Amino acid sequence: MRPIAERTGRHCLLLPSNRLGLYLSLRHWCTPGQRLLMSPLSADEILFLVLAAGLRPVIAPLSPGDGNIDAAQVDLSTVDAVLTTNLYGLPDQVSAFTGKILIEDVAHAMETSVDGRPLGTFGQAGVFSLSKHPGAGSGGVLAVEHASDLKALQRARDQLLQPGAFRAEVLSVVTSMARQLALKYNLVRPALRLARALDLQEPRDGYRIPLLAEALSQVLPHAPLLPPFDPWVQADLHSYRTERGPLARWYQARRVAAVPGERSRRLAGVARLAALPSAASAVRDHLDQPLFRVPLLVRERDAAIAELERYGVATGYLYDPPYDDYAEPFTQPSADPAAARWWARHVLPVDPLYASRALPVLRHLEPAWERVR
Repeated sequence: MRPIAERTGRHCLLLPSNRLGLYLSLRHWCTPGQRLLMSPLSADEILFLVLAAGLRPVIAPLSPGDGNIDAAQVDLSTVDAVLTTNLYGLPDQVSAFTGKILIEDVAHAMETSVDGRPLGTFGQAGVFSLSKHPGAGSGGVLAVEHASDLKALQRARDQLLQPGAFRAEVLSVVTSMARQLALKYNLVRPALRLARALDLQEPRDGYRIPLLAEALSQVLPHAPLLPPFDPWVQADLHSYRTERGPLARWYQARRVAAVPGERSRRLAGVARLAALPSAASAVRDHLDQPLFRVPLLVRERDAAIAELERYGVATGYLYDPPYDDYAEPFTQPSADPAAARWWARHVLPVDPLYASRALPVLRHLEPAWERVR
């Protein structure tokens, strides 16, 4: 996609989803059996993609300032590759991972830079999401440095794609448009009620999808094949490897083109939320970055989520508990899990585009100040 290619200066491959791009990258640059360092806090499907690629997830300690990998606590000689998260748009310490296979998940960080250089250009691959900043409902872009890698990845993508259907594509685009209108016109609360009444939301065990550990154990020997892992990877996006047609591609391009126009509004929201005493400390160090979400650390988070919903602000992107508590038998747990557990329990991500709508609630929230041990 041209805007991302121009921003990164890299060769880009359009995909149905960010998650398919992550799998393709892990398979292309890593070898089954290798040890992959990753954050304990990210979407459920990311962990399952790592397992599907045949890799051993090594869960990193978490930095309390930004919710990313605490590179200072990691012995990189014990791992083969690193997968960054750039949680909510706050950048990982990418310079600390020089010399390792580095796959950048920049789903939350489409517009984040480090020292003037865009994220997605530091590793072998940067994998973007068109459903986050652009709000296109689906779509991903894989950005790579070398044309030879692009060709190999395109062949691998084509082998995994499933045929699409025009009716489903129309429904996907219309649903995304409706979501944008609900946000714009403060119709979030009735939209959520309707989605729940129609049972349109993925079943959850708390904030995570059910692990189904016994079934997962049975498919592990099939790695690095992806299809056996579909029941886990497709959570909340069952069409994650379904080919998109002209309508979806038109809509994605339109939404991506609108992102720069929201930059000043997003930056203003970041600045307003950063002034709250509950804002994560790293937010104040990145006031020049148009973050996807601003992480606040608050007590009584569930009550805050319910109150925000009454003000027309939906809360998502919560990753609780950390991977090594959620899926301990399938990971090498972190040597220091306390910070990740604390973050997962208290973080409240807020869309800076709707800071004004959220502030009447957020100003009264009590920050979570207990020390992480």
